[in-house]
Amino acid sequence: MASARSLLVSLRPEQWTKNLVVFAALLFGEKLTDPSADARAVAAFAIFCALSGVVYLINDVRDREADRQHPLKSKRPIASGQLSPRAALSFASLLAVVALGASTVLGRNFFVVALTYVTLMAVYSGPIKHVVILDVLTIAIGFVLRAVAGAVAIHVPISHWLLVCTILLALFLALSKRRHELVLLAEGATSHRRILQEYSPYLLDQMIGVVTASTLMAYALYTVSPETMARFGTDQLLLTLPFPLYGILRYLYLVHQKQGGGSPAEMLLTDRPLLVCVGLWALAVVVIIYHPFSR
Repeated sequence: MASARSLLVSLRPEQWTKNLVVFAALLFGEKLTDPSADARAVAAFAIFCALSGVVYLINDVRDREADRQHPLKSKRPIASGQLSPRAALSFASLLAVVALGASTVLGRNFFVVALTYVTLMAVYSGPIKHVVILDVLTIAIGFVLRAVAGAVAIHVPISHWLLVCTILLALFLALSKRRHELVLLAEGATSHRRILQEYSPYLLDQMIGVVTASTLMAYALYTVSPETMARFGTDQLLLTLPFPLYGILRYLYLVHQKQGGGSPAEMLLTDRPLLVCVGLWALAVVVIIYHPFSR
């Protein structure tokens, strides 16, 4: 029972909210009212939760020595010795086989995307995480692959706007996390994560500023593009812009004033204003895209 509990904790179910991006294609592909598409999207979400768990296990095994120097990560089951590396890797292998096997049910293309995701993230846990800039770009590409998987699973075209907005938002979150680690660990940052010696709070603030502006601009252009208005038959999607604007500014406030940003998923679940903002944004999008009075 103790080992099972440790395995579950190591899979980090609190981080599975990151996989909600799988549902973006369902929402913007106008398939939300299609029961078959809903079921396939839920299956895709479950598969990516399993695959992300595989990646977390591999990452924790590789980083167990460095994690022991971290004030928070030292409590993780593998770093603390509650779960042996051999047991973690054995379960990760089994879970990867089961998840990838299940992905074939959603089609060959979905299987290819799922395999690409878990392979890329496994490689990231090795050499890529030690290469400046490429480390955060790889994390962002992981989010893009989730979005692509969601579209492939329900057989809708992959919007270029979806990919652009996804990678920019993911970059914003990844850079904010790097800044949190650098500030939290202070002088001990580089001993915990070697790549942090390539960054500084000033550099990260500059990068975050560029990505923040780009993310909001990309979303604003998406809402007013002729392609979007023609597809949804409405020009009212621009009315949803205040929600991502508030959400990003709120996130920056939490990063700079509350020393947050270490876990985007945790912040989403624990910060009520941020959670309400995301919920209202999703509701507004549903009303505008699906409600007949908005056309």
